[in-house]
Order: sequence, then C-alpha cells, then structure tokens
Amino acid sequence: MKNIFKPIVLVSFLITLFFSFGFSTFKTSQADPISISNEEIKVAYFASGCFWCVEAIFESVIGVKEAVSGYAGGHTLQPTYQSIGTGKTGHAETVAVYYDPKKVSFSTLLSVFFGSHDPTTVNGQHPDYGTQYRSIAFYTSDVEKQAIIKTIANLNKEKYQGNIATEVTQLIHFYKAEAYHQDFEKRNPNQEYVRAVSIPRLQKFKRKFPKLLKK
Repeated sequence: MKNIFKPIVLVSFLITLFFSFGFSTFKTSQADPISISNEEIKVAYFASGCFWCVEAIFESVIGVKEAVSGYAGGHTLQPTYQSIGTGKTGHAETVAVYYDPKKVSFSTLLSVFFGSHDPTTVNGQHPDYGTQYRSIAFYTSDVEKQAIIKTIANLNKEKYQGNIATEVTQLIHFYKAEAYHQDFEKRNPNQEYVRAVSIPRLQKFKRKFPKLLKK
C-alpha cells in the first residue's frame, strides 16, 4: 500500500503544480514588449492578417507610439512563428498598438482596424489564409468590449449586411514575436512579399484615411 500511495501523492502534487503554473501564466496580461515610461500610454491589440502589414498601418497613425508584432488568442505557451503556422496553437498574428489616448482614441483605432482589412473573410486576408491570419479585435476591459461590439453592429448594419467574421476576444496573453519580424516592412522594403502585399495594403489605407496619418 505504501509503495502505491507514494506515487499517487507525487502525481497529485505534480498535477497541482502544473495547473497552478498554467493558470498563473494565463491570467489576463497586457504584456509590455517595449519600454515606454509614459504612464498615459495605452495598448490595444488587433489581428487582421499578416502582422508585417498591420504593424506598418498602425505605425502610420497619429498618436500611435509603437506597434509590436506578436501572437495572441491561442492555447499554447510560448508560441513561435513556426508553431502557429501549423494552425494547431490557436494563436493569430497580432499587433500590440501603443497609443496616446489624448491624440487618438480607441474608437479611432477600431476605425483603422476595420478600415484596413476585409472583416468578412474567415481565417485569412488575401493572400494569407489559415487560423493564424483570422480577424480578431481583442479587449482588455469591458469598455473596449462594448466599443468593439457597437462598432461591429453599426458596420454590419451599414455596410456588411451582418457578414463580419471578426472575433471579439479577451486578451489573455500577448507574446512578442521574434526580433526579425519587428518593423519588417520598414526594414525590408524590397522583399518580395512586402512589395507585392504589404506596401500596397499600406498605401490603400493611407488613401482611405489621409487625415489620420502622421506627417
């Protein structure tokens, strides 16, 4: 009996330790992948296809201090570019948008988000398809959640006839992507994908929202 009891106790302890670690890791977290000392800076999180494109779009907006590429919305720890590409982690390519609320509102960021991609496309933005490229508007507060829901309702009524596929998801944890993904479009203007997809998408956004652009 003793020989059986000891392994059971050990297994029970390890299971408890595992779940304690898991739940502590997955508490709602607004990760701080960059160092910004200004306490008035807020962070919003969006996924709408390739994060190279999304990062460049948000960084062109007045009031946005920085946009950081990463992963969110999944169920695995420490996702990587390779692992989310399998479609098995649940994570999507996501951008953390650091912004000054005195210069740009969360509602305006929602306009940028919905106005810079096709929110009716399920699991992808041309030419990228898969769950890692799905459209997600993350929220970190009930105020943000209600703003997203209201925006979607208005757009569904006025433009998309109820076809918006964007997920409304609580931000649990944001993982910063590998260093080579950060400012990728800016650092690699002649890369094939950047020239064919990222830059045209950015230019399309700029033509649509000229008043929101930094000088």
